[in-house]
Order: sequence, then C-alpha cells, then structure tokens
Amino acid sequence: MCLAIPARVIECLPGDTGLVELGGVRKIVSLALLDSVAPGDYVIVHVGFALTRLDPAEAEETLALMREAGLAGEVDP
Repeated sequence: MCLAIPARVIECLPGDTGLVELGGVRKIVSLALLDSVAPGDYVIVHVGFALTRLDPAEAEETLALMREAGLAGEVDP
C-alpha cells in the first residue's frame, strides 16, 4: 500500500527542490515533476516527489479527515 499526502510548499529551492511542511514536519522534496510551483501551494508528495498540485480547499479537507482519523497531528492550513 502506498500513501501520498498533501503538504504545503514553504520555499522553492535550487535544483528543482522545495521545502514542504505537513503537521510541523518539514522536508525537502523534488519539484521536478511539476511546473511553476510557488510557496503556499499544496502538493501531493509520495516517496520524496511532489506529484501534483492540489486545490487548497481539497488539501484542507483531506488534512482534516486525516486528523479525524488520528493519522496526522495538528496541521496549519
């Protein structure tokens, strides 16, 4: 089973990478598969790669469901 999770882009870094955050955890991921990602965007991350951009309302709904299920800590949208 694979899990891809929504994360908010904090900063775009050199070399097609970016800093993302989910539940207070920050991680550098590859943004190479996406065009024109900007800080504040939500992306779906799987195994270190941002796969797609996600609508902010959809991202917040998904994160709320994850919190309800006990799968994520407090996440700032």
